[in-house]
Amino acid sequence: MSTLPILQINNVRLGYKQGRDFKTVVDDFSMQVPAGEIACLLGPSGCGKTTVLRAIAGFEPVYAGRIVLEDQVLSEPDRMVEPEHRRIGMMFQDYALFPHLTVEQNIGFGLRKAKPEQRRQRVDELLALVRLSDLRERYPHELSGGQQQRVALIRSLAPAPRLLLLDEAFSNLDTEIRQKLVVEVRSILKQSGISAILVTHNLEEAQAIADHIGTMKDGRLCAWQRRTQADIAA
Repeated sequence: MSTLPILQINNVRLGYKQGRDFKTVVDDFSMQVPAGEIACLLGPSGCGKTTVLRAIAGFEPVYAGRIVLEDQVLSEPDRMVEPEHRRIGMMFQDYALFPHLTVEQNIGFGLRKAKPEQRRQRVDELLALVRLSDLRERYPHELSGGQQQRVALIRSLAPAPRLLLLDEAFSNLDTEIRQKLVVEVRSILKQSGISAILVTHNLEEAQAIADHIGTMKDGRLCAWQRRTQADIAA
């Protein structure tokens, strides 16, 4: 597997304007994510980790520095690629499943431009990956929290994104289910070859899923740890 970075963030500053003043939320932030690996931004609420995730997704402007995905510049002070043109998937804390659509329809939502046969094949493949093929006709309210989480994950993977972002994706689950699903999601991402970044405040969660852990405090990256397979399995 290539160790070249799929994502490079170089000396980025993020924040917002308050009248004539500028409020810095994240400053001089740099990180790299190798292709096919999972990174985690770990830290307390308010440290800036979700702001970084939103900037990668294209929801926040960059006031200094640069964000590059593969060989494409996504964001810099005078340039910003629109979110829909970044080929980045995002899985939210509340899963954001469409309540009026079945499991099959939710997963296929991002494949509307594909031919029906191709869309069906992709949905079948993803449902088999998470062992939910027999639930394809159910609606979100008929699923358990863990099942909803799996559906949200594969819906994010359906359009084959270059990078997947997970924003506190496990925080709504109880401890026992969360511990099991974190390991399962890591396995699914590795099988799919998808690079990912998870934002969390939970150290155990970070240690169970991530190849790299970046610790954030007060808008800065304080540490960047490369983890071995033995670390993750421990």
